[in-house]
Amino acid sequence: MIKVSGLNQSFGKKKVLDAVTIEINKNEICALVGRNGAGKSTFINSLLGLLPVKQGTISINGVTVSKKNDAWKKAIAYLPEKFMLYPMLTGLENMTFFAEAVSGAADLARMEQALRSVSLWDDCNVQVKKYSKGMLQRLGLAITLYQDSSILILDEPTSGIDPMGRKEILEVLASLHDKTILLSSHHLDEIKQVCTHVAFLDNGKMEKYTVDEFLKTHQLGGIGS
Repeated sequence: MIKVSGLNQSFGKKKVLDAVTIEINKNEICALVGRNGAGKSTFINSLLGLLPVKQGTISINGVTVSKKNDAWKKAIAYLPEKFMLYPMLTGLENMTFFAEAVSGAADLARMEQALRSVSLWDDCNVQVKKYSKGMLQRLGLAITLYQDSSILILDEPTSGIDPMGRKEILEVLASLHDKTILLSSHHLDEIKQVCTHVAFLDNGKMEKYTVDEFLKTHQLGGIGS
């Protein structure tokens, strides 16, 4: 579970997050929504401990996010919008590299399970320079899933992907019934397909809705990333 209370973040005199308070509960899939420059990246970076919390508190599965402890890091996995991979290595070799970086040893059975979950096992020995963008995103998601964290933070996982690639990513996300997911997105159709809730960030304030509540109360002509 993610619990944020009274979070303020500013850059100079500009307040980006204004007393943000929200809970994302176990097994929810919550879309993080807001126009360009609303502060979504600032919010995500705060959750990941990349930006220090100057005012307010953040806890991950009951553990406070701070530099004094790292126990909370084990519960969370992050997939950035642009996942850096090694083009000359195969999908499996890329996954092995990141698995060893995290745990010191790679578990082949777990890697196979993660790759099968995103329909990439048959292409695991292909150099990733030959992958489509959708395949690259699915490989990034498989590497994230390999960590077996209970909470996933995904930043625009379908950005720039063709309709078939988006469909494949969304099907994977919909199948993750045992994960709590915060999904940054500006596609209302995918929010309707896979999300249970929406965290809407506007003018530094954040409100949480069910998807149905959000769609009924907000007429948005384009939610920027």
